[in-house]
Amino acid sequence: MSDARFEDGADRPLRLAAQDNGDLPALAALLQDAVLTAADLTYSRKARRFAALINRFRWEDRPAAERANRPFERTRALLVIEDVTAAQLQGLTAGDSQTVLSLLTLTFTPGDDGTGTLTLTFAGDGAIRLSVECLNLTLSDMTRPYMAPSRRAPEHPGT
Repeated sequence: MSDARFEDGADRPLRLAAQDNGDLPALAALLQDAVLTAADLTYSRKARRFAALINRFRWEDRPAAERANRPFERTRALLVIEDVTAAQLQGLTAGDSQTVLSLLTLTFTPGDDGTGTLTLTFAGDGAIRLSVECLNLTLSDMTRPYMAPSRRAPEHPGT
C-alpha cells in the first residue's frame, strides 16, 4: 500500500468563505475571469445581501488539464456577499442580459470598525462598489464542471 497523494482526492465543488482582508486574495484569484451578465446580479437591501451567479474558470484545475492535454473547464458558481448596506454600479446597466461582463478582481478598502468598501472590478471599466459592515463572502460551485466554450485559459497580455 502506498501513501495517498493529493491527486488521488475526489474532485469536489468549491465552497469557500472570506471573512477578512487576508482571505480575499485567494477568493479573488479563483474569481478572476468569471463571466456573467448584469442580469445575474441581485441586491436585496432588506436582506442586506448581494449575489452574483457566475461562470467561473476553474483555475485550480488548469495544471491537471494541461498535463492531460484536455480542454479547460468552467463551472456555475454563486458569490454571495452579506452585510451589504449599499450598492453602486459604475459603467454597468442593472438587469442588462446582453452584455457579457468579465470579472477582473475584488478589492477591499477598510473603513472604521471593520466596515469598508468591497469593489468588484470588471474588464471595460465597469465596477460595483458595495458598502459593507464587514467582509462576509462565500463562493460556492453550483454545477458540475463543463468544458470552457473557448477551450482555452483566459490570457492577460503584459502580465
